[in-house]
Amino acid sequence: MKFEDSKYSKLLTYKKEEFSFGTIYVTEYFLLSELNEGIHVDHHIASELISRFSDHIIKGTKTGYIANRYNSYSFDPQLWVDFNNDYDSFVASAIVTYSDFSYLNASLEKQFFSKSLKRCNSLEQAIEWMMNLKEFENKTSQN
Repeated sequence: MKFEDSKYSKLLTYKKEEFSFGTIYVTEYFLLSELNEGIHVDHHIASELISRFSDHIIKGTKTGYIANRYNSYSFDPQLWVDFNNDYDSFVASAIVTYSDFSYLNASLEKQFFSKSLKRCNSLEQAIEWMMNLKEFENKTSQN
């Protein structure tokens, strides 16, 4: 399920950012990516995303990241290592998988991510898990 087709697109305030390789949704709690079929996420794409969201990443705002992988694409897992070494803004990540192969890829990526990375079977599971993290307790209790 795409984010804009979910109940959360009506419940959460978000900003939609479109790129040639996919769409990123920015909420108070997390960034959510929905990338295009067949792309390869490499340093070029990662650099473009970091550049676009540098204020959000660099200012130290704690946030989560959800990869909603309803499309099939490849991802260089070394990017997790590089990002974790350079930035400390993501408190956790979730990968929504829609096939066994995608789940196996997410399991491989989990080995490269130094923080919590949850593999989820639905977008709802990922968002609920993310919003219930202890790092966001103050935010969710204020809303």
